[in-house]
Amino acid sequence: MKRKLLIVCVVLALIASPALFASGKVEVGKPVRLQIIDVAGNLRCSRAAIDAFRAANPSLVSDLDLLSLTAPELVPRIKAQQMANNVETSLALTGYDGIAGGKDEGIWIQIMPKYKDIFQKTVDNYLPGARAAYDLYEGYGLAVVWCPGGPMFTYTPDKVPNPPKTAADLLAWAKANPGKFMYARPGNSGPGRVFVQGLAYILNEAKPKEPKTWTKVWDYLKELDNYIEYYPSATTPVFQQLADGTRWIVAGHIGWDVWTRVTKLIPATSQAFVLDNTTWTNDTQFMCVPKGLDADHEKVAVALMQWLMDPNWQAYMYDDGYFYPGPAIKGVPFSLAPSSSQANVKPFLRPEYDQWVAKYPNTTQLGSTAFNDMSDMWDQLVGAKTKK
Repeated sequence: MKRKLLIVCVVLALIASPALFASGKVEVGKPVRLQIIDVAGNLRCSRAAIDAFRAANPSLVSDLDLLSLTAPELVPRIKAQQMANNVETSLALTGYDGIAGGKDEGIWIQIMPKYKDIFQKTVDNYLPGARAAYDLYEGYGLAVVWCPGGPMFTYTPDKVPNPPKTAADLLAWAKANPGKFMYARPGNSGPGRVFVQGLAYILNEAKPKEPKTWTKVWDYLKELDNYIEYYPSATTPVFQQLADGTRWIVAGHIGWDVWTRVTKLIPATSQAFVLDNTTWTNDTQFMCVPKGLDADHEKVAVALMQWLMDPNWQAYMYDDGYFYPGPAIKGVPFSLAPSSSQANVKPFLRPEYDQWVAKYPNTTQLGSTAFNDMSDMWDQLVGAKTKK
């Protein structure tokens, strides 16, 4: 489908280019090879816009090298390039895991305020949740897509006629149905991490932003661990196992609940629920630029980032619902999404989404230090059964 959209994308690109290009500010010695690493699945949303950028800017981009890796591979790979004084990666597309780990390791440039003239309007136009996520990381990355997140649960209704309503219900259900509940390792799974972080609110931890102080969450997860077979290191296998009947309830979030049904990864008959006392732990993906690029590669990386934040291309972030809704900025309603996205996604939008989002409060995920603390503590206290 993405390739079918490409011609339309290029036409739009030529008539609706962001101001940076219209003003002729981007000049490089020669076109560069642009390597982009995606560790968040973001290319599902941004690939058409990236292809259009290349097609509309042959004087800037000679070739695209798009790599899909796991989140744990990102920081070591870029650190190795920097230590060798040979930075090949121009841009990283990542969730909280990669931006947090990379910020702590000092591998990202601080985009803001360095490029304030280019991106201040974007930052000012962020949706509130995207702005809050951006603020957490002090300009070391730009939020490119946003989703209300979770914790939310997708389930097989003929196996679970009465889904849990509370955290205690979920634990009792898992105990009565060992091996039938699953979530992915939170260190590199969006749904996994919003489940763990969301429990801090559901269980009324005194300091939900300080995982080192949690007692209820870690006790709950250690008890739940008794009834979980293992923890995949990515989200897709979790939903595949829901589809094949191995699992009956899985931890997800709004985007995954939409996308997996649109793409027929799971049956359209799958249902969803949230727990009482939920606080939406929003999910966001970021664009980060490594330190050590030569001037031309950095210019083109920044130009691509500006392109992806343009409203014309933000509308493409609706995609097939992978990060629903998707756009990180204001003024990009679903009606502006490509007609194919609207046709594919609309039948799978549950009316409960709006009801749940309106009913429960929302918050950001953890900042970099607390996020890394949470991931490390989960690995130590819970994650002995992690598998790829």
